[in-house]
Amino acid sequence: MGMFLPHIWTVLAVLTVLCTVSGSNICTSRGVGTCKECLSIHPSCSWCSQKDLGPSSSSVSRCNLKSILRQSGCKAEFIESLVSSYVVEENRPLSDRAQGMTGDITQIRPQRIRLTLRPDDPIYFTVTVRQVADYPVDLYYLMDLSYSMKDDLNILRSLGSALADAVGRTTSNLHMGFGAFVDKTLSPYMYMFPDQAISNPCLGINNTCSPQFGYKNVLSLTDQVNRFTEEVRKQQVSRNRDSPEGGLDAIMQAVVCKDIVGWRPDASHLLVFTTDATSHSALDGRISGLVQPNEGKCYVNNDIYTKTAVLDYPSIGLLADKLIENNINLIFAVTENVKPLYLNYSKLIPGTDVGTLSYNSSNVIQLILDAYANIRSKAELVVLGVPDELSLSFNATCLNGELIPGVKSCSGLKIGDTVSFSVEAKLRGCPKVKSHTFSIKPLGFKDTLQVTVDFACNCSCQDSAQPASPACHNGNGTLECGVCLCDPGRLGPQCECTEADYKPTDTASCKQSPDADICNGRGDCLCGQCSCHSKDFGKVWGKYCECDDFSCILSKGQLCSGHGDCVCGFCQCHPGWSGESCNCSTRTDTCMASTELLCSGRGECLCGACSCSLPGAYGATCEKCPTCPDSCTLKKDCVECKHYKRGPLFEKKGCNSAICRDEIQLVDELAFHEKSSVNCSYKDENDCINHFQYYEDISGKSILYLVKEPECPKGPDILVVVASVVGSIFLLGLAALLVWKLLITIHDRREFAKFEEERAKAKWEAANNPLYKGATTTFTNVAYRGNT
Repeated sequence: MGMFLPHIWTVLAVLTVLCTVSGSNICTSRGVGTCKECLSIHPSCSWCSQKDLGPSSSSVSRCNLKSILRQSGCKAEFIESLVSSYVVEENRPLSDRAQGMTGDITQIRPQRIRLTLRPDDPIYFTVTVRQVADYPVDLYYLMDLSYSMKDDLNILRSLGSALADAVGRTTSNLHMGFGAFVDKTLSPYMYMFPDQAISNPCLGINNTCSPQFGYKNVLSLTDQVNRFTEEVRKQQVSRNRDSPEGGLDAIMQAVVCKDIVGWRPDASHLLVFTTDATSHSALDGRISGLVQPNEGKCYVNNDIYTKTAVLDYPSIGLLADKLIENNINLIFAVTENVKPLYLNYSKLIPGTDVGTLSYNSSNVIQLILDAYANIRSKAELVVLGVPDELSLSFNATCLNGELIPGVKSCSGLKIGDTVSFSVEAKLRGCPKVKSHTFSIKPLGFKDTLQVTVDFACNCSCQDSAQPASPACHNGNGTLECGVCLCDPGRLGPQCECTEADYKPTDTASCKQSPDADICNGRGDCLCGQCSCHSKDFGKVWGKYCECDDFSCILSKGQLCSGHGDCVCGFCQCHPGWSGESCNCSTRTDTCMASTELLCSGRGECLCGACSCSLPGAYGATCEKCPTCPDSCTLKKDCVECKHYKRGPLFEKKGCNSAICRDEIQLVDELAFHEKSSVNCSYKDENDCINHFQYYEDISGKSILYLVKEPECPKGPDILVVVASVVGSIFLLGLAALLVWKLLITIHDRREFAKFEEERAKAKWEAANNPLYKGATTTFTNVAYRGNT
C-alpha cells in the first residue's frame, strides 16, 4: 500500500490546485444540499457541519475542499472528510513445508483485513501466495462403471498399486478413495423391463453385471492405499440404456458429502473423473419427469445416492460453485471422442484440468500426474461474496518480479515459489448495509483472505440529526449536519417559507453568479431557494438548477452512448464501459484472436478493439503480419528462457511475458496432431538440435511439447582415440621396421652380388698355380681285381 499512497495524495493535491480556479471546484459545481451527497461527489470533497460559518464564509459552500473550509472558519471537529483506509487484522507468515508442522499451514498472507471505503476513493492492498512443499493430498477416483468401461476397470485393477505409488511420490501424506457411477435408475436412462434387468442389467447380453445404481461411495479416503486396489478388484461394471451418463450427479455428491467421502480440511483435494461418454446436465431429468432442481446437498445414505430418482441433474454453474466452496480440483480424464465437451465444461469450472484417456485407461497414472503438476504450477485467485457496488481489479507479480496487469493468476510455478497480487478496491455506490465481508482465496486452497468492508457513505453528523429542530423555523425541518432539511411544503434556509406565501423579493441567492439568470433560467426563486422546473425529457436539480440528466455528450444519437447515466452533465458509465461518453468498451473477448491470444499477442485491446503494436501487424485481431516472426521463431526464445534459463528473454527477465505464457511439457517424442499444432526445430548455442511442438487445444490453451533429449553432436570416444593413437604408433613402427628390413635386405643382396661379380673376375681364380705341387701322390694298382 505504501507505494500507492504517495500517488493518491499527489493526485488530490493537484486537484486541489487545478480545481480552485475563480472560486469554483468540483465540490461546488454540483450544488448539493446534504453531507452524504457532498461526499459522493469526489474523494477531495469535505462537508462543514458547523451551524454558523461566520460572516467571512457567506459565499463559501458547505461542500468544498477541506483547505477552503478551514480558511472560511470551519473548525476541524465539524469537518466531515472521509478517507479510504485499511487495517491488517491477521498476518501470519507463510509456511515453507507441510510435513512436520505443528501449527496451521499458511499459504496466503495476510489472512484478515478491514477496509474503510469511500465512494470513488480506491484503496490498494497486496496478497501473497505460496504453495508449500509436501502438502497432504486427497485423491478420490470417481469412475464410470457403465458396460463400455469394462476394459478400463480391468486395467485399473492392475494399476491400483502403481497409481498409489506414483501419486505417493508427490507427497508423504496421501489419502485415496474410490467412487463409481452409472446413471439415474429410471427409464429411459436404464433398462427397467423385464424386472430382472434391474438386478442384472446385462441379462440381454448373456452376462452378469452389478445391479443398477446412480452413484455409490465404494471407499472413503484413507491412508491405507492398498485398500484402493482391494476395493477396485471387487467392482463389476453395470449397464445403462442411453449414451450420456449421470457423471455430474456423482461429482456433486462426491463434492458435498465431505464427511462421507472423507475430505480433509488441510489437504489438496483431487477429484479424478473418468468416463468415455458425455454427461446429462440440468433439465435432462424432465425426460423422466424429474422437475425438482438439484439442491447441491448431500443425499448419500449407506454409501448410496438416495435421490438419484428424485432430483434433476445439477447445472454446471451450481457444480462450479460447490467445487470452489469445497476447495476441490476436478480432473476430467476422458477419451478423445468426448474431450471437446469436457473442455467446454473446464472453461466454466475454475480449477479443472482435462486429459485424454486412452481407450483402456492404461495411461491414467501419467495423466493424473500431469494434471496434478499442472494444477500445482498455477496460483489463481477467486473472489467469493463480493457486493455489486464494490469493484476489484488485480495486477499479478509472478516469477522474476514480472508485473502482469489485469490478471489474477500466475503459471509456470514450482513448489515453494512465492507470487503476489496487488488489489485495487473501489466503491462505485453505497449499499444499503453498512458493512460486508467477502473472501479472496487461491483456487483449490482452503486458505482465505477475509476482507471486511465498512462503507463510508454516511457522515457521522447524520447520527445526531435533530427532527423538528427549533433552528428550522419552529420545527418545520430536521437539523442535519448544520443545515435544515425542510418538511414537505416548506422552503428557505431555515424552512421559514411556504410555497403559498412565496413573494419574489431577494433573488441574489438564486443566482450562480451576479450575471447569471435566476436559477439558470430553469426554475423559480422561492424564499431564496431555487425550485426547478420539470422537463418532459429529463430531470433538473441542484442549488441553482444547474444539473440535469439530459445534457451529457451524445454519441451515436444517445446520451452517454446508451451505456451510462447522465448525472449533472457527466456520464456515469455502466459496468463494462468507460470514457467521457461511455463509448469505450472494457471487454477483451472481442480482441481474442482465433489462437485465443489477446490481439494475437501483437497489440493491446483498447475500447474493445485491437491496436496493433508490432510493426507490420494488422487485422481485426492483429492476426495478419507478413513481416512478423513465425510461431517457431517466437516460441524458440520462450523454450530457451523457460526451460534452459538462457537466451535474450532470460536476460530481460521476460520468461512470463504475454507471448510466453505457454506451458512447457517434456515428452519423449512429438505426437501427431491433425491441426492446431506446429512442429519446430532449432540449433542452440551448443550446436544441439532441439525439437518442440507448439499446440493449442480446443479451449485455446497453448502448450509447448519439448523433446526431452536434444540431438547433440557426439563427442570423441576417449578409448577409441587412445586405441587409435596406440595402434597408429604401433603400425607406423612396424612399417618402419619392415621398410628398414627391406632396405637392409636389398642392400645386402646388392653387396653380395657385387662381391660375387668381383670374385668371378679375379685372375687367380682362372687356373691352378703351376708352381704349386701337392703334398700327396696317388698311384693306381692296375693288377688288382679282387673284392674287399
